[in-house]
Amino acid sequence: MKLTRPVSWFLTAFGAWSWMVWITFAKNLWKDSGHQAFVNGDHAQPTAFFWIHLALTIVSFLLGTAIGVLGIRGLRAAGQAAEQ
Repeated sequence: MKLTRPVSWFLTAFGAWSWMVWITFAKNLWKDSGHQAFVNGDHAQPTAFFWIHLALTIVSFLLGTAIGVLGIRGLRAAGQAAEQ
């Protein structure tokens, strides 16, 4: 399958955007200003809310990385095809 240059740029941008969004989300989850992610006490324990959202964040990082890598590979292939 060959990706066009605009599609490759879109995938690369989507991968970068995904990382920016989910890093912010992970930071906010860790700060826990709403006191939903951790149970208060002597030793704060993560709640189900935290684990679900952590899993969501990890999966989104992995998918964003995979999509970004596909975009970069498409750009490289398009550049090599243009040289030939």
